Amino acid sequence: MHTLDELIAAGYSIQNAKITSVSLNMEDYGCLTLAMALEGGGWGVVYGGYCLGKGYLGAEEFEGSAKGMEAIMRIMNTVGVSDLLKMKDKYVRVATKGLGTTVKIIGNIINDIWFDYEAFFNENGGGNESENHRR
Repeated sequence: MHTLDELIAAGYSIQNAKITSVSLNMEDYGCLTLAMALEGGGWGVVYGGYCLGKGYLGAEEFEGSAKGMEAIMRIMNTVGVSDLLKMKDKYVRVATKGLGTTVKIIGNIINDIWFDYEAFFNENGGGNESENHRR
């Protein structure tokens, strides 16, 4: 998707961050979301919030998507873990355009592996509208 050189050339600043919590839930708006709390040098942000599936506790019908599953797997690959629960306390790089901007791109702390939620869903279609809508 991206390389470090491309991100820097596009005006992104790269900062390190620690994943302090990981949540995969369907509590908000009946959408399955993956959220990771990231903390850097004096700042923090929640990465994620994209609707990866539909459902809620007690529902009779649930809707998932291959793209949502692929997004989760690509994030795990970017972080460098094969178990979602092992992402907590790992470090990543964050590409940002400055204070107050949305963090959409994370990278492996060592290797030139990046994941961009927005670009992923834009490049890969996205099926129904809610699938790629950020919550």
